[in-house]
Amino acid sequence: MTQLHRERPVLQLRGAAATLAASVLADSAMEHYRGSFHNRIMYVPLICSALDIAASAQGASTHAGRTGRSLVYWAGIAVGAAGAGFHFYNVGKRVGGFRWENFFYGAPVGAPFALILSGLTGLAADRIASARESHKKPRFMGLSAGRALAALSSIGLLGATAEAALLHFRGSFQNPAMFLPVTLPPIAAALTAEAALNPAPRKRPLARFWLGLTSFLGMAGVGFHSYGVSRGMGGWRNWRQNALDGPPIPAPPSFSGLALAGLAALNLIEGERQ
Repeated sequence: MTQLHRERPVLQLRGAAATLAASVLADSAMEHYRGSFHNRIMYVPLICSALDIAASAQGASTHAGRTGRSLVYWAGIAVGAAGAGFHFYNVGKRVGGFRWENFFYGAPVGAPFALILSGLTGLAADRIASARESHKKPRFMGLSAGRALAALSSIGLLGATAEAALLHFRGSFQNPAMFLPVTLPPIAAALTAEAALNPAPRKRPLARFWLGLTSFLGMAGVGFHSYGVSRGMGGWRNWRQNALDGPPIPAPPSFSGLALAGLAALNLIEGERQ
């Protein structure tokens, strides 16, 4: 008999949660190091994201310990929400308030939401595994799990696209490849949203293709950003300065995590016809 915690959608959601948390861990470590951790609370997202990764890895090996994992995921959601508030405050307190220049150079307002999404996908994985164990249809946030996760993935992809658009606009889209994360993910988001709005249990090869492409784009983005860092004065020999001042290397994998959650949603929706 297949172990329920190793079902494909469950494992995909574990992977999505871990990928999002890893992106937060590396990105917040770099950004908060650049800010000299002047506020002790800047260590908190590093701790929470590391715990999210550990919880997701533990959940992939056993269904036991669900209560502990839930506490970890809920803590991550709370810290992500608080972080979003802090980042908005950081932007608003600057001279001129909420203006484009401050969004460009202030704390990234979209970054903490990745920690929220990591917690939500982790909770969904546990909820689905428990429902399967009880021979019930999995539900999440008041909807069928597939529909809820499709909506969550779609919204998350649009949010990640907005953040990429803001930062790439700041960089004047100097490389044509910078248009990719603001044009491809919205298509995947639209196709995934269609699955949420019309969750008929049928195959969606086009949505799968675009989600797969978006996942690949997230990993390819690491390479593009690494190349951008290497172009700084001194290249990788001056990595401490260039990694902080160049494009954020850990940011693109958030697209991969959200696309993986979308694929899990499609698997759940298609599985409802069985």
